Amino acid sequence: MRASGRLLASVFEALDRLPLEGMSTLQVNDWVERFIVDELQARPASKGQYGFAYVLNSSVDNVVCHGVPSDAEILRGGSIVNLDITLEKDGYIADSSKTYLIGEVDFQARRLVRVTREAMWKGIAVVRPGATLGDVGFAIQQHAKAHGYSVVREFCGHGIGREMHEEPQVLHYGKRGAGLVLEAGMTFTIEPMINQGRAAIDMSEDGWTVTTRDGKRSAQAEHTVLVTDAGVEVLTLRSDERGLA
Repeated sequence: MRASGRLLASVFEALDRLPLEGMSTLQVNDWVERFIVDELQARPASKGQYGFAYVLNSSVDNVVCHGVPSDAEILRGGSIVNLDITLEKDGYIADSSKTYLIGEVDFQARRLVRVTREAMWKGIAVVRPGATLGDVGFAIQQHAKAHGYSVVREFCGHGIGREMHEEPQVLHYGKRGAGLVLEAGMTFTIEPMINQGRAAIDMSEDGWTVTTRDGKRSAQAEHTVLVTDAGVEVLTLRSDERGLA
């Protein structure tokens, strides 16, 4: 899991250097596939999962999650896009996502992305043996609510290891002390989806793309974490995040 997590972190570090503005989301998908397969000698775990044909989800502006890459969708200045990528190496899977600012983005979008990232880290910060999944969800929900945002409830984090989606479900809302008690050795994702407006969502006709019902923006941040004897280790930690974990 550590090895897969390090490799996936390197994918995002490479994307950070890629000029995303003007690229289509399918071009980004194809670039990521080449990087994972050719450079890292790993497998893009999302491709073929549940019949999905691509290696990543590209969720732009009001798309909450599971956006489908397309030649027709161009990343233009002023937009935000969440890139959600999974990677398998030697039988173990890591999962992470990052919301990118494309070109000059307005203050409201920058604030949403920042608070979403902070909410994820608030959830990560409470992970330790003896804490509960309710503690994680409560920390995320409280941070989002304090900034006037809503938390999507229909999608959640999940256990991960040899399979992409394992138990337990990791909700991004909850009550302190409720839910599964965490134990050292558990690995799971924390991946809140935070909306500018209401939490209500709609499913698109393609059967994948989830959008905000009110048309306002949504952002997401995600890491794969390990519960350790001392607390938590972020397996997909990127170099620009060192000092946050």
